[in-house]
Amino acid sequence: MSQATVMTPSKSEVYFERAQKVMPGGVNSPARSCKAVKSSPVFIQRGDAANLFDVDGSQYIDYVLSWGPMILGHRYPRILEALESALSNSTSFGAPCLAEVELAELITKLMPSIEMVRMVCSGTEATMSALRLARAFTGRSLIIKFDGCYHGHSDSLLVKAGSGLATLGIASSPGVPEELSKLTISLPFNDLGAVEKAFKEHKDKVAAVIIEPIVGNAGLILPEDGYLSGLREATTKAGALLIFDEVMTGFRVALGGAQAKYNVKPDLTCLGKIIGAGLPVGAYGGRRDIMERVAPQGDVYQAGTLAGNPLAMAAGLAQLKSLQLLNPYAQLEQTTQKLAQSIAESARKAKIPAAVAHTCGMLTVFLLKGEVKDYAGALKSDCDKFSALWQGLLKRGIYWPPSQFESAFLSIVHTKAEIEETQKAFEEVFASL
Repeated sequence: MSQATVMTPSKSEVYFERAQKVMPGGVNSPARSCKAVKSSPVFIQRGDAANLFDVDGSQYIDYVLSWGPMILGHRYPRILEALESALSNSTSFGAPCLAEVELAELITKLMPSIEMVRMVCSGTEATMSALRLARAFTGRSLIIKFDGCYHGHSDSLLVKAGSGLATLGIASSPGVPEELSKLTISLPFNDLGAVEKAFKEHKDKVAAVIIEPIVGNAGLILPEDGYLSGLREATTKAGALLIFDEVMTGFRVALGGAQAKYNVKPDLTCLGKIIGAGLPVGAYGGRRDIMERVAPQGDVYQAGTLAGNPLAMAAGLAQLKSLQLLNPYAQLEQTTQKLAQSIAESARKAKIPAAVAHTCGMLTVFLLKGEVKDYAGALKSDCDKFSALWQGLLKRGIYWPPSQFESAFLSIVHTKAEIEETQKAFEEVFASL
């Protein structure tokens, strides 16, 4: 008589079981849950260069990169040195420090549209604060955003947001008062006509248009030619502010962000991710006449005890200085393009419908026919097949974002051998689907 095989749970599975008893869903952010790919999350122990190592000793080539900020890879020497130096003085002061001034000076130098900047502790805090400032500056209440663009989880912005909401199939969130939702107009991305129509219907009531200039939170969606410059013209004509949410794209797609890549100057910019080199940080900044309204110089209140934290400032300053010195974007663009083309070719050979979108350091594999130009198009993806793709990649040592509606990220330290190993993994998994 044969005996049933008893599978010993992995350490990740054991830890996840413990986590679910004390944390909602067992995670501190829904994107980490792996629910959308019909799996439980992998618990990570350490990272090095372009690799992650889990608690069970498995090694993965990392294309999540802490959702973007590790553009120099894990444990980059210059950043570790900066952190060690800052840590020797304390973890926090709750008072001004030189590093926050130096980081602000460097940001304003690298992004000329930002004449003044305020540090905060997250991207959500940055967008929330920027919108409050925009409403105060214009004296208007309505906000225009775009379907699939995720700007953090503040109440007014959870209307047709992408990212974790799209991953989990949540249209919007309970707990957001209807009155606040009515202050947000969500329009299709890449549709200038819809924006012009909204301005006509809500004349003199729109405070700002906020947009991910390159969408990363519905999967990667690129702006069509003239779209961003058209938004700049439309907002200027309507007397509304244009806010670029570059939390994901800032200093990743170009040294000056998407606004430099597309040569469009917003009124306000929101930053995060890379400016903390993996530590919790965010920032918002822009025209001097707008930013001077922020307290204590002006009357728009916003504060944060840990804003300008010396560890985050030191790490971010080291990262931006390294990027300024290395200027690795041409090589990163080339590496990303090579990987994207290889993935598309593997899908074609396996007769798997796929659209591979990419820009410098960012990439998404949509499992569908045709190109993706907006959120509605992204939603046509075969999420069940993506789940099988993700699981197959993980078994082959590739740590890919566990959602069809997230962008993958590349670092400057992904080696030629690691890219080739990733290409081989995609080819094998596509062939098995």
